[in-house]
Amino acid sequence: MALEPFLLDLLEDPTDHQPLWYAAGKDVLLNPRTNVVYDVREGIPVLLPAEARPVDAAEAASLSADPAGRFTGPAN
Repeated sequence: MALEPFLLDLLEDPTDHQPLWYAAGKDVLLNPRTNVVYDVREGIPVLLPAEARPVDAAEAASLSADPAGRFTGPAN
């Protein structure tokens, strides 16, 4: 279930307070600065640091290449 654009405009990483990359094809939010992924479960982003999972550079690059993806934040 894709996240609504208005919600994406509000989201930021809970630890560094910077934009996240929403990989719509995988329904996850990636912090490209730290290579940490937050899952989206049933349309709800789980932005809890304890629930985040690290990804390697290859997976981060694959998520970043999602053509349906976008950065969170109001200017995106």
